Amino acid sequence: MSENHNYTEPSRDNSRPTLQSDCESCFGLCCVALPFSASVDFAMDKNAGTPCHNLQSNFRCGIHTSLRKKGLRGCTVYDCFGAGQKVSRVTYAGKDWRQAPETAEQMFEVFLIMRQLHELLWYLTESLTLEAARSIHDELRLALEKTEHLTLLSPDSLVQIDVVSHRSEVNTLLLKTSELVRAQRQKKNTQGRQKNFGRGADLMGANLRKADLRGANLRGAYLIAADLKGADLRAADLIGADFRDTELSGADLSESIFLTQPQLNAAKGDAATKLPPSLTRPTHWSMSGA
Repeated sequence: MSENHNYTEPSRDNSRPTLQSDCESCFGLCCVALPFSASVDFAMDKNAGTPCHNLQSNFRCGIHTSLRKKGLRGCTVYDCFGAGQKVSRVTYAGKDWRQAPETAEQMFEVFLIMRQLHELLWYLTESLTLEAARSIHDELRLALEKTEHLTLLSPDSLVQIDVVSHRSEVNTLLLKTSELVRAQRQKKNTQGRQKNFGRGADLMGANLRKADLRGANLRGAYLIAADLKGADLRAADLIGADFRDTELSGADLSESIFLTQPQLNAAKGDAATKLPPSLTRPTHWSMSGA
């Protein structure tokens, strides 16, 4: 891989457009490749590789504006981090799975791999905006370039990638980033040590209203239906945290790290919820302030 001499440090305000879903440029891959089972999030069963019956001939969802009303809340939560358009327009150069059905099975497999790579690109790009992690920015840049290189491989090469191993390598750097950011926040805190709940902490339904969670380690935490109304989550590590039905009204997530759009989409919030500039307020959130 050649050295990138034109690399520019990303800004915290960078919206990372290539890492955001563009359904207009996708072959409806998430509507076909992914399986789901009848549940509170899905009103029906669907097997992997089977097109959703709401997918139209133009690869658009026929009930996009009423998914929640139709019992398909899970669809409104999902985000591919731009993997859909990358596979559709770059990897397969605009040839869709209907035009070339012999590519369908591989295309869906490639999409699942690409989605993981693009999620890593999202985290790495964010890491490079964090001043506290400047000491490892060179390592982060290399990881970013390596991951981007992987996304540009041919379909045959993409399906051979050891994604688990690559994720593990990147996660080591993301953990270092988290430790550096949270350590810096700890120095600024005046109310004692940062909270370390440990990865995968069970906080389902927890009452954390107005809690000071600055610099907290909430990696992989189960925050399902937890009350975080008015909580301060600046510099909290939220990577992999489960925000299904989590109450975030009035919470401050403006400087949280590793927060993603799918997490916000799964949560509840309002106009007073403070978000990082790279993320958008979900349309189903209340527009009234906390």
